[in-house]
Amino acid sequence: MVKLAEWRGKQLFRKYGIPLPRGEVARSADEAESAVRSGAVPLPCVVKAQVLAGGRGKGGAVRFANSAAEAKAAAEAILGLEFKGERVRELLLEEKLPISKELYVSITLDRARRLPILMSSAQGGVEIESVDDSAIDRQSVDPFPGLTAYERRRAAGALGLSGPARGSLDRLLEGLWKLFVEEDAELVEINPLAIVGDGLVALDAKVIIEDDAGFRHPEYAEIRDDRTPLEEIAREKEIAFVQLDGNIGVIANGAGLTMATLDVLQEFGGRPGVFLDLGGTDDPKKVTEAFLLMAQARPKAVFLNIFGGVTKCDTVARGLVEAMAKVPPTDRFPLVARIRGNNEKEGVEILRQAGIISIPTLRESAQAAVAAAGSGA
Repeated sequence: MVKLAEWRGKQLFRKYGIPLPRGEVARSADEAESAVRSGAVPLPCVVKAQVLAGGRGKGGAVRFANSAAEAKAAAEAILGLEFKGERVRELLLEEKLPISKELYVSITLDRARRLPILMSSAQGGVEIESVDDSAIDRQSVDPFPGLTAYERRRAAGALGLSGPARGSLDRLLEGLWKLFVEEDAELVEINPLAIVGDGLVALDAKVIIEDDAGFRHPEYAEIRDDRTPLEEIAREKEIAFVQLDGNIGVIANGAGLTMATLDVLQEFGGRPGVFLDLGGTDDPKKVTEAFLLMAQARPKAVFLNIFGGVTKCDTVARGLVEAMAKVPPTDRFPLVARIRGNNEKEGVEILRQAGIISIPTLRESAQAAVAAAGSGA
């Protein structure tokens, strides 16, 4: 998936006629000051870090300014911040609007129903996960007729809108649906959607594009806002590799087993930091390459959890042992292994000869990985 920074999402919003505050992107404090002095950004204004993580307001990555000098000072304070593992390199400056109420709307995929879903809530401006379920209206949308007038009316009722604001919502939802379909989006979200006067304005934009549709959207090919440097290397090598905030590296095969591994580590108080899905590879060199990429992330411990099928246990064991020999002694870390399935006996023996014991049960091996990350032993 391709996650777009707010300013990129708003470029798409503008393309599809969704109302926005006036604003400019800046990549230096001087650019921020110039945007205000030129009148491109009216005062007072808000200066926002362009990062993908949420909680910018609480983390000091959103500030307000009443003059060009204050905008420059705010930009200087925000640029270069390390915000939840992401360095701030871009800012979005926008006019500060007189808001009477904040709402929430989004269109995403309901994977259980295999349909798009329109979500609406009168409680905007906060993380949707923190909103009581009863306060969120959900409507499945049939993709063939698209978003109907009835569904837009129901959303307006859920948001408590009437009169001109209701008409504004109609037009906004038409644009949002068109964006969702034509851009092959997984998610389009406005939080908050602000009532300003008689109309609605999108104060934020969260857009995620389905990268399997990349052949239809070459314009997204070079967007790297959502990837760390190691994730970018992994993508070029066609390795499924994701960096999180924790300190335990996870190597598994298959999305289901990988996610179950993350869950069981958290159950025992562990903090998964990097996870690497080997998928269905049966090439020891590919395993070696993937493990060395994991080593560059400097985890406190690594938990290897493999169920051999297409990916055979002995293939993984050989690649793992070869990779460990290439990791400098100063960069080594504890490794906890659990390998079951196809060629298990051979894989366990290869690991044993390298001094690694495979723990057969998931719970015991996960507990051992959590303990190893805590002690570094």
